[in-house]
Amino acid sequence: MFDPTMGLLVIRGTEMAGGYGRTGRDGQDGRGGQDGREGQGGRNGRGGPRRRLAWLFVLPLVAVVGLVLTGTAANSADAATVCAGRPAKTVTFKTGELRVFKSRSYACAVAVANKPGARRTMSVTLQPRGGSPVVDSGRYTRQAGPVTVHALNRCVRASATISGKSGSTGWILC
Repeated sequence: MFDPTMGLLVIRGTEMAGGYGRTGRDGQDGRGGQDGREGQGGRNGRGGPRRRLAWLFVLPLVAVVGLVLTGTAANSADAATVCAGRPAKTVTFKTGELRVFKSRSYACAVAVANKPGARRTMSVTLQPRGGSPVVDSGRYTRQAGPVTVHALNRCVRASATISGKSGSTGWILC
């Protein structure tokens, strides 16, 4: 049966039906309390089907946001990168590495420190042949970048510096 006031399909005889046809803690039938608010229908007095349905959407969202903010889902430096595309070139140097990625029409570069922690000077540069370089520099704890350039049928070169040590590519992706 479809209940137009709730906007939900109510199935009789199941827990998802909430407080309909049952008596809640306040002695009402679950459709409304004595003071006009929503009743405490259902067996455990936690509200109607709307509240349960809301929790079905909120709990997974909270779990995903918690994993993203704490970083427990991506512990290694290789697991999460903000550049799209396939890895094209990786240049390692003493304090970190320069990673270059290529999608169909774009190239992306990021400089990642070997030991994330204290803030230090980092920069990453990506330049398409015949174009201006794109630079991200500053004091970062883990990575500089990403920087992205349009590279459809164009060569690019990239360089990275972390704490005074650097690495670079020549012209690649030609």
